[in-house]
Amino acid sequence: MAPLRIGIAGLGTVGAGVIKVLSANGEQIAARCGRAIEIVAVAARDRNKDRGIDTSKFRWVDDPVALATDPGIDVVVELIGGEDGAARKLVEAAVAAGKGVVTANKALIAKRGVAIAAEAEKKGVPLYFEAAVAGGIPIMKALRESLAANQLTRIYGILNGTCNYILTTMEASGRDFADVLAEAQKLGYAEADPSFDIDGVDTAHKLAILASVAFGVPVDFSAIHVEGIRNITAQDIRFAAELGYRIKLLGIATRTAQGLEQRVHPCMVPIHSPVAHVEGAYNAVLADGDFVGRTVYEGSGAGAGPTASAVVADIIDIARGHRVSPFGVPTAALKKLKAGSVENRFGAYYWRLEVTDQPGVMADVAAIMRDHRVSIESVLQRGRDPGERVSVIMTLHEAEERGMKAAFAEIGRLASMAAPPCMIRIEPNL
Repeated sequence: MAPLRIGIAGLGTVGAGVIKVLSANGEQIAARCGRAIEIVAVAARDRNKDRGIDTSKFRWVDDPVALATDPGIDVVVELIGGEDGAARKLVEAAVAAGKGVVTANKALIAKRGVAIAAEAEKKGVPLYFEAAVAGGIPIMKALRESLAANQLTRIYGILNGTCNYILTTMEASGRDFADVLAEAQKLGYAEADPSFDIDGVDTAHKLAILASVAFGVPVDFSAIHVEGIRNITAQDIRFAAELGYRIKLLGIATRTAQGLEQRVHPCMVPIHSPVAHVEGAYNAVLADGDFVGRTVYEGSGAGAGPTASAVVADIIDIARGHRVSPFGVPTAALKKLKAGSVENRFGAYYWRLEVTDQPGVMADVAAIMRDHRVSIESVLQRGRDPGERVSVIMTLHEAEERGMKAAFAEIGRLASMAAPPCMIRIEPNL
């Protein structure tokens, strides 16, 4: 059988990794898919950059979009990134030209994936994006194929290695967020502008894709409630451990009676739960199915090797002639569910209040909680310095989120509050 000819746009960490994988394991890959995979052209901004790979044998193309209409290319591999610009133009042009597309572009798939998939179906060409979510974990294939017999009720997990590294390091070292973030930037775990990661946007992009494939719904990034980890302190992590929890940034999608609830935020999870033990830059995805029960997938969520492995796996599927709908079902069969609101969440909460230690403070707090039907499970306070700032830690019995937020906001406006309070949702069943 003739080789599958590919063109790669973007030779950053992942693009260079793809070339390394195909070079190192090309013979084995050809044996497994019944044909060779041949890189015939590449496009990148700087031809002279040292990427640790030999690019002299590839045909260079200055305009990446030109790969889409190159008659010598069967499949375009888009590794440029970003939801618009050259990445979007290339993918849309490649589909229009009848070429298969493999991409690691989570932002593009989260924002425009369904429309692109619909065009790919019309053209009869494959569109795969395993590497867009959770790096080297084959979660897309698991959802579309291995779990296809199940109705899924919930999918959740740690989807951002940067945040998990920061939280894990804060716990191990006792250092605060800003200090650990700076270290993560020096080590290359966090970008110079880390807001995309630490504010939860990256996790939300990935959750939107996961939820679409898991529940057979159109991708709806706008429906996701998003919070990041900027306000988590070393103190919160210490108190969490004392209470029997670890703090993780999770993406959670759940089918409820009110609709499909999608949320990204820090969670306190029991120290014995599977997700609590995922450390460093690793990712984990857990899916609950009606017949299979809970399944757990863990592995490297980023980096050249794991992400390139996922990209090449998609290329191999195309080389084998394997075809599956990008979102698990044809785009016309995706069914829009009502968006469930986080305001309807009924659960337990952790509060950290920074108060001026003076008579009447707790009476004021208790009165507000009473008015909003919020009740205390436990209170922790370390030390007492009359007139000085002191931390009061509360865990609260299960309540509806809207009442909890209303009480929290009113307490935050009290004159006795020395700093903005912190609220973290407790998820005992993860």
